[in-house]
Amino acid sequence: MDLVLKISDDLILDRVCAHLVPLSAFGTESLNATAAKFLPPPSSLSTWSQLVSHLPHPPLSHHDLASIFSDAQSRPFVSAWPRDYIPRQVLSLSVITLIGIHILYFLFAGLSFQYIFNHDMMRHPRFLKNQVRLEIETSLRAFPVMMLLTLPWFQAEVMGYSKLYDGVDTYGYFYLFASVPLYLLFTDYGIYWIHRWLHIPIFYKYIHKPHHKWIIPTPFGSHAFHPVDGYLQSIPYHLFIFIFPLHRLLYLTLFVLVNFWSIFIHDSDMITGHIFEKAINGPAHHTLHHLYFTVNYGQYFTWADRFGGSYRQPESHLDPLLEVKALDNKKE
Repeated sequence: MDLVLKISDDLILDRVCAHLVPLSAFGTESLNATAAKFLPPPSSLSTWSQLVSHLPHPPLSHHDLASIFSDAQSRPFVSAWPRDYIPRQVLSLSVITLIGIHILYFLFAGLSFQYIFNHDMMRHPRFLKNQVRLEIETSLRAFPVMMLLTLPWFQAEVMGYSKLYDGVDTYGYFYLFASVPLYLLFTDYGIYWIHRWLHIPIFYKYIHKPHHKWIIPTPFGSHAFHPVDGYLQSIPYHLFIFIFPLHRLLYLTLFVLVNFWSIFIHDSDMITGHIFEKAINGPAHHTLHHLYFTVNYGQYFTWADRFGGSYRQPESHLDPLLEVKALDNKKE
């Protein structure tokens, strides 16, 4: 997330912060002559500047201010809240996270719903009335709370506490490629146990049950859960980079892809017989999880379910689409 924050600062947030919390709003009394000459007198400040002048801001030395204003080209983009000011980082991360999850959700879920999801499943007897709308509403209610719960991880990452790195030569190409299966195995096993614990009755009733409201989920149901549920199952993704080194750009790529995968496995697809079926926990496996509740807890692979005794093999006769076809035959 620190990479996303840096890009956002470069492209837009520096300008936004300079406009919303301008350095000029805090007066010229404490500035040296080099800095003060670029600022308007207090009497000419706008109403907005006078309002924000009451906000806290970090102290800036005369040397810092002189450096900032030595280049006249920088004047339009100077804020009293510099990039490393924690309140600015927290606010920026909140906005970026909320915008990002909405884009990922509607883009990937929308494409999956339109081009992958079999719309005949919406005639299944266990498909709820107005279910797509309910799934979207549940997701939108969950996003703000999930953002607040996730914010400390992102803030710690931005403040440099994670093991993210930049240069490929830092750990070499071998580790760069090896870190991908390491990340997938670590997060898959962590999510498996968190997911399984969420099915313990006391946790299931209050936290996980809302997600199992969707017996026949659509891609929009992928994020339609109690916000604590969604947060708990995301912990392995965040925890990994505080334990193991991971290339910063690779982490961002994997983070987007795992969100896509979460959407993809919620398309109620029961295509069986492919060569990866016994190794990859795909849509067919997760469809069985929503149908039978206590099987196939894994995220990407089947090995944890096999080890934990919760694996169920997808078979063509378990396809919920058969019930839809049976109802159609009765009508005929």
